[in-house]
Amino acid sequence: MREALESRACGLLDPSAMRVCGRLGAGMPRSEGFAWGVSALLLAVGDSLSARFGAVAVRGELSGFVRASSGHCYFSLKDADGAPGLIRCALFRRAAALLDFAPADGQQVELRGRLSLYEPRGELQLVAESLQRLGAGNLYEEFLRLRAKLAAQGLFDEGRRRPIPRHPRTLGVITSPGAAALRDVATALARRSPQVRVVLYPTLVQGPQAPGEIVAALVTAAQRKEVDVLLLVRGGGSLEDLWAFNDERVVRAVAASPIPLICGVGHETDVTLADLAADLRAATPTAAAELAAPARDELAITLDRLQQRMQRGLSRQFDREAQRLDVLAHRAGKPAARLQGEWLRLEGLQRRLARALGQASQAPRAALAPLAHRLQAAGAHALARRRDAFDALAARLQAAHPAHVLSRGFAWVLDAQGQPVMRADALQPGQAVQAVFADGRADAQVTKVQAGAGLAAPIDLSPGPKGSPGRGSSSAA
Repeated sequence: MREALESRACGLLDPSAMRVCGRLGAGMPRSEGFAWGVSALLLAVGDSLSARFGAVAVRGELSGFVRASSGHCYFSLKDADGAPGLIRCALFRRAAALLDFAPADGQQVELRGRLSLYEPRGELQLVAESLQRLGAGNLYEEFLRLRAKLAAQGLFDEGRRRPIPRHPRTLGVITSPGAAALRDVATALARRSPQVRVVLYPTLVQGPQAPGEIVAALVTAAQRKEVDVLLLVRGGGSLEDLWAFNDERVVRAVAASPIPLICGVGHETDVTLADLAADLRAATPTAAAELAAPARDELAITLDRLQQRMQRGLSRQFDREAQRLDVLAHRAGKPAARLQGEWLRLEGLQRRLARALGQASQAPRAALAPLAHRLQAAGAHALARRRDAFDALAARLQAAHPAHVLSRGFAWVLDAQGQPVMRADALQPGQAVQAVFADGRADAQVTKVQAGAGLAAPIDLSPGPKGSPGRGSSSAA
């Protein structure tokens, strides 16, 4: 055995094997006084370990894990039952880049690699080629299988997700009362939305009993119907720690919740099946609280902006209506002004007629007498027609004047907004109205409305003998 080790050591040191082997006494007669050099012995032992064991798989607990700036990882592996055995391990950068989890002290792992001897210190070490958490492989396979099954059933479809209410009054939080997630949610809501009420539905969030309690909390929230949005939250952890949120019962209960639900489980890199079934996924519990309730300061700014827009809109509307009233008033004008215009027109016609008569008088009287007579008759007739038309127009204008109408015993009825009431069915008993008379106004209140009981037929106002019925009326025999 000794010769085989020496021969292998000399072979590994080629091309300088002769110098080293010379120091070891290679080529010299073997004797009991032969001694190994330290480096050669370590090299020979390391080579013997590699030849004897080859690739090995070791299970144990991580201890003293360190990731160097070079990307290499160094740690020790020990038995989980507390046995004194300890072996130093190295995981070089290329293999470390393939890890699908973050190694940490205390984790149970399975390492595959090769034994070697770290010659500078003469220490046995295990160079890892792969590192996997114990149980994580099986759990992840179960995660993938269950995700595919539930996705095929439509539990993760985007079309079934409901919008989250923008301004909830009450939020329900499903988590452990002692969890840091609850403190994170409460702190975020107190800072952003202190007006929102919070209801806690306590439950376990880890362990074999957690799925049943989470489902029961979701059922309780649905039955009590006291919240607008539900937050299902817990802090980060390993795949095993978060497994309750991958339980099929929990995922189906989340998808069936009648209350919009935000799921904030773990950290940003943690994704559970409950996240996929929820109406909205948040990266963390704090992010879930921020997504559930908008900041009060932002709402106040939005309200101020809306108020300013409304005030500007009302001002523009008032200006447009004022201009419209001015145009209508200008078009209507005043009755006196229209009458004055007609008088001026008649006076112009009279002057034209006088001039025509004066010119006709200069012609020979015998020839002009019939013409003058006809002209005078035509002028008188035309003037009489004009006067009749003028009188009719003046009477119509006078009768249409609002003051004249009111002076005949009529009144305008205005509603509380100052708008004319045109129909009886536009009024309601108890409604306040205002009656406008020729000499003033009176506030009144409607006590009864009789639709269809107005003036069904014209009123006969023709005069009749005193004490006897008028025309169109009847009297008792």
